[in-house]
Amino acid sequence: MHPTLTTVLERISVREGCDPTALPPLYEAVDPEAATSLLESSTDIVVRFDYVGYRVAIGPDSHEVTVIGEVQ
Repeated sequence: MHPTLTTVLERISVREGCDPTALPPLYEAVDPEAATSLLESSTDIVVRFDYVGYRVAIGPDSHEVTVIGEVQ
């Protein structure tokens, strides 16, 4: 798994007050292989998706992770 996707899990687990392994599988929200491919490309791109009630944005730098907040 791309380190940035691991960061997403860690940040959301902190907000939820649980271990990252207690969260549902990330693949239920986004295709990790496709996200990794995009993050490792040389294109400035932002990957956005909803995961366990949070809106997540990664990019345009592949190490820039924003957990925007709870999705209404």
